[in-house]
Amino acid sequence: MPARLLVGVARPHALEGLSSLRQPWRSLGASSLRAAATDVEPLQQGSAAATAPQVQDVCAVLRSRGLLQDVTSPDLATISSQEQLLAYCGFDPTAESLHLGNLLGIMVLAWFQRCGHTPVALLGGATGRVGDPSGKSAERPVLSEELIERNVKGIELTLRTLLQPPPGSGLPEPLVLNNLDWFGGMGLLTFLREIGKYARVGTMLAKESVRKRMESESGISYTEFTYQLLQGYDFVHMRRQYGVRVQVGGSDQWGNILAGTDLMRRMMGGPEAADACGPSSSSSSNSDTSGSEASDAAAPTGTQQGAGAGSSDGSEGAAADPCFGLTFPLLLKADGSKFGKSEGGAVWLNADMLGPYQFYQFLFKTADADVIKFLRMLTFLPLEEVASIETAMQAPGYAANTAQRRLAEEVTRFVHGEQGLQQALKATQALAPGAVTKLDADSLEAIAGDAPSASLPRDRLVGALLADVMAAVGMQPSKAAVRRMIKGGGVRVNNERIEDELHMLSEEDLIDSRLVLIAAGKKNKMLVRVA
Repeated sequence: MPARLLVGVARPHALEGLSSLRQPWRSLGASSLRAAATDVEPLQQGSAAATAPQVQDVCAVLRSRGLLQDVTSPDLATISSQEQLLAYCGFDPTAESLHLGNLLGIMVLAWFQRCGHTPVALLGGATGRVGDPSGKSAERPVLSEELIERNVKGIELTLRTLLQPPPGSGLPEPLVLNNLDWFGGMGLLTFLREIGKYARVGTMLAKESVRKRMESESGISYTEFTYQLLQGYDFVHMRRQYGVRVQVGGSDQWGNILAGTDLMRRMMGGPEAADACGPSSSSSSNSDTSGSEASDAAAPTGTQQGAGAGSSDGSEGAAADPCFGLTFPLLLKADGSKFGKSEGGAVWLNADMLGPYQFYQFLFKTADADVIKFLRMLTFLPLEEVASIETAMQAPGYAANTAQRRLAEEVTRFVHGEQGLQQALKATQALAPGAVTKLDADSLEAIAGDAPSASLPRDRLVGALLADVMAAVGMQPSKAAVRRMIKGGGVRVNNERIEDELHMLSEEDLIDSRLVLIAAGKKNKMLVRVA
Protein backbone atom coordinates (compact mmCIF):
# COMPACT_ATOMS: atom_id res chain seq x y z
CA MET A 1 0.00 0.00 0.00
CA PRO A 2 1.52 3.37 -0.96
CA ALA A 3 2.82 5.30 2.02
CA ARG A 4 1.22 8.54 0.92
CA LEU A 5 -2.24 7.03 1.33
CA LEU A 6 -1.59 6.05 4.92
CA VAL A 7 -0.65 9.22 6.72
CA GLY A 8 -4.09 9.47 8.28
CA VAL A 9 -4.48 5.84 9.33
CA ALA A 10 -4.91 5.29 13.07
CA ARG A 11 -6.79 3.18 15.54
CA PRO A 12 -10.43 4.34 15.61
CA HIS A 13 -10.64 4.82 19.37
CA ALA A 14 -7.49 6.94 19.34
CA LEU A 15 -9.18 9.63 17.28
CA GLU A 16 -11.70 10.51 19.98
CA GLY A 17 -11.16 14.07 21.14
CA LEU A 18 -8.35 14.64 18.64
CA SER A 19 -9.97 17.84 17.38
CA SER A 20 -9.18 19.47 20.71
CA LEU A 21 -5.48 18.78 20.15
CA ARG A 22 -5.23 20.56 16.81
CA GLN A 23 -3.15 23.49 17.92
CA PRO A 24 -0.04 25.24 16.63
CA TRP A 25 3.15 23.23 16.85
CA ARG A 26 3.76 23.98 20.49
CA SER A 27 7.02 25.85 20.21
CA LEU A 28 6.24 27.91 17.11
CA GLY A 29 3.31 29.00 15.03
CA ALA A 30 3.09 28.25 11.33
CA SER A 31 4.22 31.78 10.44
CA SER A 32 7.56 31.33 12.17
CA LEU A 33 8.10 27.68 11.31
CA ARG A 34 10.45 28.37 8.43
CA ALA A 35 12.49 30.88 10.40
CA ALA A 36 12.99 28.38 13.20
CA ALA A 37 14.74 25.83 11.03
CA THR A 38 17.27 27.75 9.01
CA ASP A 39 19.24 24.53 8.66
CA VAL A 40 16.24 23.13 6.77
CA GLU A 41 15.33 24.54 3.38
CA PRO A 42 12.29 26.86 3.33
CA LEU A 43 8.95 25.07 3.26
CA GLN A 44 6.81 25.75 0.24
CA GLN A 45 3.24 26.88 0.91
CA GLY A 46 0.50 27.85 -1.51
CA SER A 47 -1.61 30.96 -1.00
CA ALA A 48 -4.95 29.20 -0.94
CA ALA A 49 -3.94 25.87 0.54
CA ALA A 50 -0.65 24.61 1.86
CA THR A 51 1.20 22.17 -0.36
CA ALA A 52 3.29 19.29 0.85
CA PRO A 53 6.79 20.50 1.75
CA GLN A 54 9.71 19.44 -0.35
CA VAL A 55 11.55 16.54 1.24
CA GLN A 56 15.02 17.25 2.55
CA ASP A 57 18.10 15.41 3.81
CA VAL A 58 17.10 14.64 7.37
CA CYS A 59 20.47 13.12 8.24
CA ALA A 60 22.25 16.44 7.69
CA VAL A 61 19.74 18.22 9.91
CA LEU A 62 19.95 15.66 12.70
CA ARG A 63 23.74 15.63 12.55
CA SER A 64 23.88 19.41 12.85
CA ARG A 65 21.65 19.28 15.94
CA GLY A 66 23.70 16.53 17.63
CA LEU A 67 20.81 14.09 17.16
CA LEU A 68 22.48 11.49 14.95
CA GLN A 69 24.78 8.84 16.36
CA ASP A 70 24.54 5.80 14.07
CA VAL A 71 22.77 4.94 10.84
CA THR A 72 22.74 1.57 9.08
CA SER A 73 23.54 3.06 5.67
CA PRO A 74 24.76 6.44 4.38
CA ASP A 75 22.22 6.05 1.58
CA LEU A 76 19.53 7.36 3.95
CA ALA A 77 20.85 10.90 3.43
CA THR A 78 20.38 10.68 -0.34
CA ILE A 79 17.06 8.86 -0.28
CA SER A 80 15.54 11.19 2.32
CA SER A 81 16.28 14.15 0.04
CA GLN A 82 14.57 12.48 -2.92
CA GLU A 83 11.39 10.83 -1.64
CA GLN A 84 9.02 10.98 1.29
CA LEU A 85 9.71 8.38 3.97
CA LEU A 86 7.80 7.07 6.97
CA ALA A 87 10.00 6.92 10.09
CA TYR A 88 8.96 5.37 13.38
CA CYS A 89 10.04 5.46 16.99
CA GLY A 90 8.62 3.14 19.64
CA PHE A 91 7.43 4.11 23.12
CA ASP A 92 6.70 1.39 25.67
CA PRO A 93 3.97 2.20 28.25
CA THR A 94 6.07 1.68 31.39
CA ALA A 95 4.46 4.76 33.00
CA GLU A 96 1.44 6.98 32.43
CA SER A 97 3.67 9.72 31.04
CA LEU A 98 6.76 9.97 28.89
CA HIS A 99 9.76 11.71 30.46
CA LEU A 100 12.39 14.20 29.34
CA GLY A 101 14.65 11.46 27.98
CA ASN A 102 11.82 10.36 25.65
CA LEU A 103 11.64 13.89 24.28
CA LEU A 104 14.72 13.20 22.14
CA GLY A 105 12.83 10.53 20.20
CA ILE A 106 9.94 12.95 19.71
CA MET A 107 12.35 15.66 18.53
CA VAL A 108 13.88 13.30 15.97
CA LEU A 109 10.40 12.42 14.66
CA ALA A 110 9.55 16.12 14.57
CA TRP A 111 12.65 16.86 12.49
CA PHE A 112 11.68 14.08 10.06
CA GLN A 113 8.30 15.80 9.86
CA ARG A 114 9.84 19.23 9.25
CA CYS A 115 11.91 17.71 6.46
CA GLY A 116 8.72 16.56 4.75
CA HIS A 117 8.59 12.98 6.02
CA THR A 118 5.82 11.25 7.95
CA PRO A 119 6.46 10.61 11.67
CA VAL A 120 5.15 7.33 13.03
CA ALA A 121 4.81 6.93 16.79
CA LEU A 122 4.48 3.30 17.84
CA LEU A 123 2.84 2.57 21.19
CA GLY A 124 4.17 -0.62 22.75
CA GLY A 125 0.86 -2.04 23.90
CA ALA A 126 2.30 -5.53 23.27
CA THR A 127 6.02 -5.04 23.95
CA GLY A 128 5.14 -3.19 27.14
CA ARG A 129 3.67 -6.45 28.40
CA VAL A 130 7.08 -8.10 27.91
CA GLY A 131 9.70 -5.52 28.86
CA ASP A 132 12.96 -4.54 27.18
CA PRO A 133 16.00 -6.00 28.99
CA SER A 134 18.36 -3.42 27.45
CA GLY A 135 20.24 -1.55 30.16
CA LYS A 136 18.38 -3.36 32.97
CA SER A 137 20.07 -5.48 35.64
CA ALA A 138 16.81 -7.20 36.60
CA GLU A 139 13.51 -8.01 34.97
CA ARG A 140 10.94 -5.24 34.88
CA PRO A 141 7.91 -5.69 37.13
CA VAL A 142 4.85 -7.03 35.33
CA LEU A 143 2.15 -4.39 35.02
CA SER A 144 -1.55 -5.22 35.07
CA GLU A 145 -3.59 -5.05 31.87
CA GLU A 146 -5.53 -2.09 33.23
CA LEU A 147 -2.38 -0.18 34.12
CA ILE A 148 -0.82 -0.79 30.71
CA GLU A 149 -3.96 0.44 28.95
CA ARG A 150 -4.02 3.55 31.15
CA ASN A 151 -0.38 4.22 30.35
CA VAL A 152 -0.98 3.74 26.62
CA LYS A 153 -3.76 6.32 26.62
CA GLY A 154 -1.66 8.86 28.50
CA ILE A 155 1.33 8.45 26.19
CA GLU A 156 -0.82 8.48 23.07
CA LEU A 157 -2.33 11.82 24.04
CA THR A 158 1.15 13.33 24.53
CA LEU A 159 2.46 12.03 21.20
CA ARG A 160 -0.53 13.22 19.22
CA THR A 161 -0.30 16.64 20.82
CA LEU A 162 3.43 17.18 20.31
CA LEU A 163 3.55 15.83 16.76
CA GLN A 164 0.47 17.68 15.49
CA PRO A 165 1.69 20.07 12.75
CA PRO A 166 0.62 23.72 12.65
CA PRO A 167 -2.50 24.36 10.58
CA GLY A 168 -1.57 25.45 7.08
CA SER A 169 2.05 24.28 7.34
CA GLY A 170 1.58 21.50 4.81
CA LEU A 171 3.60 19.14 7.00
CA PRO A 172 2.58 15.47 7.13
CA GLU A 173 0.15 14.37 9.82
CA PRO A 174 1.60 11.92 12.37
CA LEU A 175 0.63 8.27 12.28
CA VAL A 176 0.10 6.72 15.73
CA LEU A 177 -0.03 2.92 15.95
CA ASN A 178 -0.15 0.28 18.68
CA ASN A 179 1.67 -3.01 18.22
CA LEU A 180 -0.97 -4.78 20.29
CA ASP A 181 -3.14 -4.49 17.16
CA TRP A 182 -1.03 -7.10 15.36
CA PHE A 183 0.40 -9.08 18.27
CA GLY A 184 -2.81 -9.21 20.33
CA GLY A 185 -4.53 -11.82 18.16
CA MET A 186 -1.39 -13.73 17.18
CA GLY A 187 -1.10 -17.22 18.67
CA LEU A 188 2.17 -18.80 19.79
CA LEU A 189 2.23 -21.31 16.93
CA THR A 190 1.72 -18.54 14.40
CA PHE A 191 4.49 -16.50 15.99
CA LEU A 192 6.93 -19.44 15.92
CA ARG A 193 6.02 -20.50 12.39
CA GLU A 194 5.82 -17.11 10.71
CA ILE A 195 8.44 -15.16 12.68
CA GLY A 196 10.50 -17.36 14.97
CA LYS A 197 11.80 -19.55 12.13
CA TYR A 198 13.73 -16.57 10.75
CA ALA A 199 15.40 -15.63 14.05
CA ARG A 200 18.92 -16.86 14.77
CA VAL A 201 19.52 -17.76 18.40
CA GLY A 202 23.25 -17.16 18.08
CA THR A 203 22.61 -13.59 17.03
CA MET A 204 20.13 -13.08 19.85
CA LEU A 205 22.53 -14.51 22.44
CA ALA A 206 25.38 -12.32 21.19
CA LYS A 207 23.68 -9.15 22.40
CA GLU A 208 25.56 -7.55 25.27
CA SER A 209 22.35 -6.87 27.18
CA VAL A 210 21.32 -10.53 26.92
CA ARG A 211 24.77 -11.88 27.75
CA LYS A 212 25.10 -9.72 30.87
CA ARG A 213 21.71 -10.80 32.14
CA MET A 214 22.50 -14.46 31.50
CA GLU A 215 25.70 -14.11 33.52
CA SER A 216 23.90 -12.35 36.37
CA GLU A 217 22.42 -14.04 39.40
CA SER A 218 18.85 -13.32 38.29
CA GLY A 219 19.41 -14.43 34.69
CA ILE A 220 16.97 -13.55 31.92
CA SER A 221 13.51 -14.95 31.32
CA TYR A 222 12.38 -16.34 27.98
CA THR A 223 9.82 -13.53 27.93
CA GLU A 224 12.44 -10.77 27.96
CA PHE A 225 14.72 -12.79 25.68
CA THR A 226 12.09 -12.60 22.93
CA TYR A 227 11.67 -8.83 23.23
CA GLN A 228 14.17 -8.13 20.45
CA LEU A 229 12.22 -10.43 18.14
CA LEU A 230 8.96 -8.63 18.88
CA GLN A 231 10.57 -5.26 18.22
CA GLY A 232 12.13 -6.60 15.04
CA TYR A 233 8.80 -7.83 13.75
CA ASP A 234 7.24 -4.44 14.47
CA PHE A 235 9.48 -3.05 11.75
CA VAL A 236 8.63 -5.89 9.34
CA HIS A 237 4.89 -5.51 9.89
CA MET A 238 4.87 -1.73 9.50
CA ARG A 239 7.04 -2.03 6.39
CA ARG A 240 4.52 -4.38 4.83
CA GLN A 241 1.33 -2.67 5.94
CA TYR A 242 2.24 1.02 6.04
CA GLY A 243 5.41 1.45 4.03
CA VAL A 244 7.56 2.41 7.04
CA ARG A 245 11.23 2.33 6.03
CA VAL A 246 13.10 3.98 8.91
CA GLN A 247 13.33 3.00 12.57
CA VAL A 248 14.81 5.47 15.04
CA GLY A 249 15.76 4.93 18.66
CA GLY A 250 18.22 5.82 21.38
CA SER A 251 21.78 4.58 21.12
CA ASP A 252 20.97 1.82 23.61
CA GLN A 253 18.52 0.43 21.02
CA TRP A 254 21.15 -0.10 18.32
CA GLY A 255 21.23 -3.87 18.88
CA ASN A 256 17.44 -4.15 18.70
CA ILE A 257 17.37 -2.01 15.56
CA LEU A 258 19.94 -4.25 13.87
CA ALA A 259 17.85 -7.24 14.91
CA GLY A 260 14.94 -5.60 13.10
CA THR A 261 16.87 -4.98 9.89
CA ASP A 262 18.24 -8.52 10.05
CA LEU A 263 14.74 -9.98 10.49
CA MET A 264 13.53 -7.75 7.67
CA ARG A 265 16.27 -9.10 5.41
CA ARG A 266 15.51 -12.71 6.27
CA MET A 267 11.72 -12.45 6.01
CA MET A 268 11.40 -10.11 3.05
CA GLY A 269 14.75 -10.18 1.27
CA GLY A 270 16.43 -7.19 -0.29
CA PRO A 271 19.31 -4.92 0.80
CA GLU A 272 17.75 -4.00 4.12
CA ALA A 273 20.97 -2.86 5.73
CA ALA A 274 24.40 -1.81 4.60
CA ASP A 275 27.64 -1.05 6.40
CA ALA A 276 26.87 0.69 9.68
CA CYS A 277 28.16 4.23 9.82
CA GLY A 278 27.54 7.42 11.70
CA PRO A 279 28.94 10.83 12.51
CA SER A 280 30.56 9.60 15.72
CA SER A 281 32.03 6.19 16.39
CA SER A 282 29.29 4.27 14.59
CA SER A 283 28.31 0.78 15.70
CA SER A 284 31.53 0.21 17.56
CA SER A 285 30.31 2.65 20.19
CA ASN A 286 27.29 0.54 21.00
CA SER A 287 27.94 -2.07 23.66
CA ASP A 288 24.77 -3.97 22.79
CA THR A 289 26.14 -5.27 19.49
CA SER A 290 28.88 -7.84 19.06
CA GLY A 291 31.11 -7.77 16.01
CA SER A 292 29.61 -10.94 14.52
CA GLU A 293 26.08 -9.71 15.11
CA ALA A 294 26.74 -6.35 13.51
CA SER A 295 28.33 -7.85 10.43
CA ASP A 296 25.52 -10.37 10.03
CA ALA A 297 22.75 -7.82 10.45
CA ALA A 298 24.40 -5.18 8.31
CA ALA A 299 25.45 -7.35 5.39
CA PRO A 300 23.62 -6.36 2.22
CA THR A 301 21.74 -9.20 0.60
CA GLY A 302 19.75 -9.84 -2.51
CA THR A 303 16.16 -11.03 -2.57
CA GLN A 304 15.82 -14.37 -0.83
CA GLN A 305 13.63 -16.89 -2.57
CA GLY A 306 10.85 -18.18 -0.37
CA ALA A 307 11.77 -15.99 2.60
CA GLY A 308 8.32 -14.61 3.11
CA ALA A 309 8.34 -12.61 -0.09
CA GLY A 310 4.95 -13.96 -1.01
CA SER A 311 3.38 -13.49 2.40
CA SER A 312 -0.35 -12.87 2.58
CA ASP A 313 0.03 -9.55 4.38
CA GLY A 314 1.28 -7.64 1.39
CA SER A 315 5.02 -8.13 1.55
CA GLU A 316 5.37 -9.09 -2.09
CA GLY A 317 7.73 -6.65 -3.70
CA ALA A 318 8.09 -4.69 -0.47
CA ALA A 319 11.81 -5.39 -0.24
CA ALA A 320 12.59 -3.52 -3.45
CA ASP A 321 13.32 -0.37 -1.45
CA PRO A 322 15.92 -0.39 1.33
CA CYS A 323 15.03 0.19 4.97
CA PHE A 324 17.19 1.95 7.54
CA GLY A 325 17.93 2.13 11.25
CA LEU A 326 19.06 5.33 12.95
CA THR A 327 20.00 6.11 16.53
CA PHE A 328 20.36 9.33 18.49
CA PRO A 329 22.60 9.87 21.53
CA LEU A 330 21.20 9.52 25.02
CA LEU A 331 20.53 12.78 26.84
CA LEU A 332 23.69 13.10 28.92
CA LYS A 333 25.25 15.96 30.86
CA ALA A 334 28.88 17.00 30.47
CA ASP A 335 29.84 14.78 33.43
CA GLY A 336 28.34 11.73 31.72
CA SER A 337 25.28 11.40 33.95
CA LYS A 338 21.77 11.27 32.52
CA PHE A 339 19.89 14.54 32.10
CA GLY A 340 16.24 14.20 33.02
CA LYS A 341 16.25 13.17 36.66
CA SER A 342 15.22 15.60 39.39
CA GLU A 343 15.39 15.17 43.15
CA GLY A 344 11.79 14.03 43.02
CA GLY A 345 12.39 11.46 40.25
CA ALA A 346 11.81 11.55 36.51
CA VAL A 347 11.03 14.82 34.73
CA TRP A 348 7.63 13.87 33.30
CA LEU A 349 6.08 15.46 30.21
CA ASN A 350 2.51 15.03 31.50
CA ALA A 351 1.40 18.14 33.41
CA ASP A 352 -0.65 15.97 35.79
CA MET A 353 2.57 14.33 36.98
CA LEU A 354 4.88 17.35 36.84
CA GLY A 355 3.51 20.87 36.47
CA PRO A 356 4.83 23.37 33.91
CA TYR A 357 6.49 25.42 36.66
CA GLN A 358 8.55 22.50 38.01
CA PHE A 359 9.34 21.44 34.43
CA TYR A 360 10.52 24.97 33.60
CA GLN A 361 12.60 25.21 36.77
CA PHE A 362 14.38 21.92 36.06
CA LEU A 363 15.49 23.18 32.65
CA PHE A 364 16.36 26.61 34.04
CA LYS A 365 18.86 24.97 36.39
CA THR A 366 20.85 23.48 33.49
CA ALA A 367 24.61 23.93 33.88
CA ASP A 368 26.49 26.33 31.60
CA ALA A 369 28.50 23.37 30.29
CA ASP A 370 25.31 21.70 28.98
CA VAL A 371 22.95 24.48 27.95
CA ILE A 372 24.21 25.05 24.37
CA LYS A 373 24.17 21.31 23.64
CA PHE A 374 20.60 21.06 24.91
CA LEU A 375 19.52 24.14 22.94
CA ARG A 376 20.58 22.29 19.80
CA MET A 377 19.01 18.99 20.76
CA LEU A 378 15.79 19.97 22.54
CA THR A 379 14.63 23.09 20.68
CA PHE A 380 13.87 24.17 17.12
CA LEU A 381 15.87 27.39 17.41
CA PRO A 382 17.93 28.15 14.28
CA LEU A 383 21.53 27.07 14.73
CA GLU A 384 22.66 30.62 13.98
CA GLU A 385 20.70 31.83 16.99
CA VAL A 386 22.15 29.07 19.19
CA ALA A 387 25.63 30.08 18.04
CA SER A 388 24.88 33.72 18.92
CA ILE A 389 23.78 32.69 22.41
CA GLU A 390 26.99 30.69 22.81
CA THR A 391 29.07 33.68 21.76
CA ALA A 392 27.17 35.97 24.11
CA MET A 393 27.91 33.66 27.03
CA GLN A 394 31.62 34.36 26.59
CA ALA A 395 31.23 38.12 26.20
CA PRO A 396 31.66 40.68 29.02
CA GLY A 397 28.38 41.82 30.52
CA TYR A 398 26.55 38.56 29.84
CA ALA A 399 23.52 38.26 32.11
CA ALA A 400 23.77 34.99 33.99
CA ASN A 401 21.25 32.27 33.03
CA THR A 402 20.09 34.02 29.85
CA ALA A 403 20.77 30.85 27.83
CA GLN A 404 19.09 28.69 30.47
CA ARG A 405 16.03 30.93 30.43
CA ARG A 406 15.75 30.54 26.65
CA LEU A 407 16.13 26.77 26.91
CA ALA A 408 13.46 26.55 29.60
CA GLU A 409 11.07 28.77 27.66
CA GLU A 410 11.42 26.92 24.35
CA VAL A 411 11.11 23.40 25.75
CA THR A 412 8.28 24.30 28.15
CA ARG A 413 6.36 25.94 25.32
CA PHE A 414 6.79 22.87 23.11
CA VAL A 415 5.72 20.40 25.80
CA HIS A 416 3.06 22.41 27.69
CA GLY A 417 1.98 25.01 25.14
CA GLU A 418 1.95 28.78 25.47
CA GLN A 419 -0.53 28.67 28.35
CA GLY A 420 1.70 26.29 30.29
CA LEU A 421 4.73 28.49 29.68
CA GLN A 422 2.92 31.61 30.90
CA GLN A 423 1.83 29.75 34.03
CA ALA A 424 5.45 28.73 34.65
CA LEU A 425 6.73 32.28 34.11
CA LYS A 426 4.09 33.77 36.37
CA ALA A 427 4.84 31.27 39.13
CA THR A 428 8.57 31.92 38.73
CA GLN A 429 8.01 35.65 39.12
CA ALA A 430 5.78 35.06 42.15
CA LEU A 431 8.58 33.28 44.00
CA ALA A 432 11.30 35.72 42.98
CA PRO A 433 12.75 37.73 45.90
CA GLY A 434 10.72 40.89 46.41
CA ALA A 435 8.18 39.89 43.74
CA VAL A 436 5.17 42.14 43.20
CA THR A 437 3.40 39.88 40.70
CA LYS A 438 -0.38 39.73 41.08
CA LEU A 439 -1.22 36.15 42.02
CA ASP A 440 -3.95 33.72 41.08
CA ALA A 441 -4.81 30.21 42.28
CA ASP A 442 -3.07 28.48 39.34
CA SER A 443 0.19 30.31 40.09
CA LEU A 444 0.01 29.42 43.77
CA GLU A 445 -0.73 25.76 43.05
CA ALA A 446 2.18 25.69 40.61
CA ILE A 447 4.69 26.78 43.26
CA ALA A 448 3.24 24.52 45.96
CA GLY A 449 6.07 22.04 45.59
CA ASP A 450 8.80 24.68 45.86
CA ALA A 451 7.56 26.83 48.72
CA PRO A 452 6.97 25.73 52.33
CA SER A 453 3.30 25.23 53.05
CA ALA A 454 0.99 24.95 56.01
CA SER A 455 -2.71 24.46 56.67
CA LEU A 456 -4.98 26.22 59.14
CA PRO A 457 -8.73 26.05 59.74
CA ARG A 458 -10.66 28.84 58.07
CA ASP A 459 -11.64 30.39 61.43
CA ARG A 460 -7.94 30.74 62.29
CA LEU A 461 -7.27 32.59 59.04
CA VAL A 462 -10.28 34.78 58.23
CA GLY A 463 -10.54 37.53 60.86
CA ALA A 464 -7.23 36.53 62.51
CA LEU A 465 -4.34 38.92 63.07
CA LEU A 466 -1.61 38.43 60.48
CA ALA A 467 0.95 38.36 63.30
CA ASP A 468 -0.91 35.46 64.93
CA VAL A 469 -1.04 33.52 61.65
CA MET A 470 2.65 34.01 60.86
CA ALA A 471 3.64 32.94 64.35
CA ALA A 472 1.31 29.94 64.22
CA VAL A 473 2.85 28.60 60.99
CA GLY A 474 6.40 29.24 62.24
CA MET A 475 7.42 32.04 59.89
CA GLN A 476 8.65 34.12 62.82
CA PRO A 477 9.54 33.14 66.39
CA SER A 478 6.97 35.47 67.96
CA LYS A 479 4.15 37.90 67.28
CA ALA A 480 6.42 40.74 68.37
CA ALA A 481 8.97 39.76 65.71
CA VAL A 482 6.20 39.79 63.08
CA ARG A 483 5.07 43.26 64.13
CA ARG A 484 8.63 44.56 63.91
CA MET A 485 8.97 43.13 60.44
CA ILE A 486 5.67 44.68 59.35
CA LYS A 487 6.81 48.02 60.70
CA GLY A 488 10.00 47.69 58.65
CA GLY A 489 8.03 46.98 55.46
CA GLY A 490 9.18 43.37 55.15
CA VAL A 491 5.84 41.53 55.16
CA ARG A 492 3.66 40.88 52.13
CA VAL A 493 0.39 39.05 51.63
CA ASN A 494 -0.07 37.76 48.07
CA ASN A 495 2.86 40.00 47.08
CA GLU A 496 1.18 43.14 48.44
CA ARG A 497 3.05 44.98 51.21
CA ILE A 498 1.37 45.15 54.62
CA GLU A 499 1.91 48.33 56.67
CA ASP A 500 -0.56 47.88 59.54
CA GLU A 501 0.92 45.94 62.47
CA LEU A 502 -2.64 44.91 63.44
CA HIS A 503 -3.61 43.79 59.94
CA MET A 504 -6.31 41.10 59.96
CA LEU A 505 -6.70 38.60 57.16
CA SER A 506 -10.03 38.74 55.35
CA GLU A 507 -11.91 36.52 52.94
CA GLU A 508 -10.58 38.73 50.13
CA ASP A 509 -7.03 37.69 51.03
CA LEU A 510 -7.84 34.05 50.27
CA ILE A 511 -7.25 33.43 46.59
CA ASP A 512 -9.93 31.11 45.24
CA SER A 513 -11.21 31.14 48.84
CA ARG A 514 -8.51 28.63 49.88
CA LEU A 515 -4.92 29.91 49.44
CA VAL A 516 -2.79 32.79 50.68
CA LEU A 517 0.93 33.45 50.10
CA ILE A 518 2.70 35.18 52.98
CA ALA A 519 6.24 36.55 52.69
CA ALA A 520 8.53 37.59 55.53
CA GLY A 521 11.41 39.29 53.76
CA LYS A 522 12.46 38.57 50.20
CA LYS A 523 13.09 34.84 50.41
CA ASN A 524 11.04 33.50 53.32
CA LYS A 525 7.67 32.65 51.79
CA MET A 526 4.93 30.26 52.84
CA LEU A 527 1.79 29.04 51.13
CA VAL A 528 -1.03 28.72 53.66
CA ARG A 529 -4.07 26.62 52.76
CA VAL A 530 -7.49 26.44 54.33
CA ALA A 531 -7.59 23.10 56.14
